[in-house]
Amino acid sequence: MARLKVVVAGAGGRMGQANIRAIAGAENLEISGALDRDGAPAIGKDAGLLAGIGEIGVSVTADAEKALDGAQAIIDFTTPAASVALAEVSAARGLIHIIGTTGCSPEDDAALVASGKGGAIIVKAGNFSLGINLLVALVSKAAAALGPGWDAEILEMHHNKKVDAPSGTALMLGEAVAAGRGVDLGAHAVMAREGHTGARRPGEIGFATLRGGNVVGDHTVFLVGPNERLELSHVAQDRALFADGALKALLWARAQAPGIYDMADVLGLN
Repeated sequence: MARLKVVVAGAGGRMGQANIRAIAGAENLEISGALDRDGAPAIGKDAGLLAGIGEIGVSVTADAEKALDGAQAIIDFTTPAASVALAEVSAARGLIHIIGTTGCSPEDDAALVASGKGGAIIVKAGNFSLGINLLVALVSKAAAALGPGWDAEILEMHHNKKVDAPSGTALMLGEAVAAGRGVDLGAHAVMAREGHTGARRPGEIGFATLRGGNVVGDHTVFLVGPNERLELSHVAQDRALFADGALKALLWARAQAPGIYDMADVLGLN
């Protein structure tokens, strides 16, 4: 099978560089282009040198049309606005589009769904870790089994450069609790507590956010009953695990019809 030509969006960022390293190490993939925002420090630099793997002859550009010339897929860990714009291009070109961008609004998500219907093969996940996606399935089952009588709290910690909160992964876990209980997360989520809040209301799904240092990503779901507590946790130790999951999704998507999918589809958990 011919090697799949892949463009890395956000090539100058930490995840972009991890994705470049992962693709370069895969026998069935090749880096055909690299994108970053206009004016980014990475523009004009060799993508391989940025990622620490040596020169590969692919310069980072802000011109999406140029970068995507001849490409079959995009791996995109950028910003909501950039991902939505790239998805429109993916739909027009019939590309595979792997999206690890977090912080998307409902309007952003609706635009991505439209691009999937318009011809793109999109796999979008708040977290591409295989372990996290298995954790999501376990949390949903536990929440269903224990019911709303057990208090649910989600704690997440990330590095001090992360700009959105709660993390996309924390929201995935909150959605898993809500799905297990058969309720809407938006109607039950408590994103912050401060001051005299009163007693915790039954059925709440609480979130707490920590930021510091270079933490890749720690997540714990607490399900707390009257006499016992269940803690379901995941610790990310290296960003390479997200790139590995993104590549697994990319190779899976190669055999799919246009549409929008998630990692539960990739792992056969749906």
